[in-house]
Amino acid sequence: MPIVPIDQIHIGQNRRPVKGEKVDDLKESIKANGLLNPITVDQKLNLIAGLHRLTACKLLGLEAVECNIVNYQDADQARLAEIDENLIRNELEPLERSELWFERDQILVRMGLRAKAGDNQHTHKGSETISPPPKRTVELAREVGYSERTFQHGKQIAKSIHPEVKQIIKRSPIADSPTALLKIARAGSQERAAAEQAQQAWELAQARGDEAEAARLAQLMVDARAKQKELQILAHNSAMAQRAAKLAQKQSLRQPKQVVEPANTQVKLGDEWLLDRHLVYCGDTASSDFTNLLPSDASLAIATLSATWEHDYLVDEARVVAVLRSEGQIYEFYRRCQMPFQYELLLGNVYVGIFSHQLISRPQAPINIEGVEGIVNYLINLYTSQNNFVIAPFMGHGEILLACERLGRICFVGDANPELVGRGLWRWQQWSGKSVISH
Repeated sequence: MPIVPIDQIHIGQNRRPVKGEKVDDLKESIKANGLLNPITVDQKLNLIAGLHRLTACKLLGLEAVECNIVNYQDADQARLAEIDENLIRNELEPLERSELWFERDQILVRMGLRAKAGDNQHTHKGSETISPPPKRTVELAREVGYSERTFQHGKQIAKSIHPEVKQIIKRSPIADSPTALLKIARAGSQERAAAEQAQQAWELAQARGDEAEAARLAQLMVDARAKQKELQILAHNSAMAQRAAKLAQKQSLRQPKQVVEPANTQVKLGDEWLLDRHLVYCGDTASSDFTNLLPSDASLAIATLSATWEHDYLVDEARVVAVLRSEGQIYEFYRRCQMPFQYELLLGNVYVGIFSHQLISRPQAPINIEGVEGIVNYLINLYTSQNNFVIAPFMGHGEILLACERLGRICFVGDANPELVGRGLWRWQQWSGKSVISH
């Protein structure tokens, strides 16, 4: 087996990222037993397989390694061998595996080894001009060890998700969820199709030399891709919010910390309380006494529809206002309130009206969330980020306050009912183990 200097081995830009823990394990193995499985390169010393092994050898200070040099006719064959080597491994995440499936499919098309749509097992039977015969999807799926449906979904994920959204996904907890990835891939499908059609028309305009039309079509492509990206980021955020809501529901079932109730939690109208970074007010939350306490740049306000609603001001205090109400009563509210309506979400059996002065894109995928705590967690995760301000003009059972505490948001909450305020303070103390401070 040839020995090749490590610094002469070329690593392609489309390689999988190196995983540190795997390299560490390989270092120990190579140090103890030597390189049992040689690195695979082509005749030009381009790396085909063994990036983790090669990295471990570099970190051990080796100057040369044993290599298996394979002879390929062109770059497509070399890349196909590299992909097949990677697909053998079972630690691939769904997005990573899907990208390899899609790239493998494209290479087979270029090499004439991929059957066309509509071909069946009899299409090329008896043909002596194609050897081996082109492979159908069902055969390709079988080769990589998955069902045809899973294989098709994987290719859709790889093809349809915007490149910048893929980078966001790779750093998020839903990277290992094929179901979530498929929902993201399907978001913005009309915009992606429009971008592809504009690109085809742009190429024709370029060929005709029609610069004005080419420029118009180029802008259409840019706008469609931007909208696709926006909708897919929203779908990603929605998937993350659903995941967080489910985790929060499980977390809420745990046994709360036992805290001795302090003597100074008696609440009366006009009281203000500091709860670490949160602020609680007891009184009319439609009055200036409450509104003067609010930040000028809140990201979200969450409210329940009350019989004495006087809270249209919320849309001027927060970027997004979410109003929760049961079926049959919310439409009348839409008609009489002065807040600009964007859209409605159905979360479990609760209707949520979304209001904003800005255009807010609507999540496209169905949303299955149960319970007020799950809904609150979903809304906070969807419309806010760490350290954002959230306004809650009604205490309820303290769901918004507790969700902000768990998720690292800052809550400004109030209620005219001292009993509800006291209960909310007590629930926060039980969950957090911290003490309230009268302000």
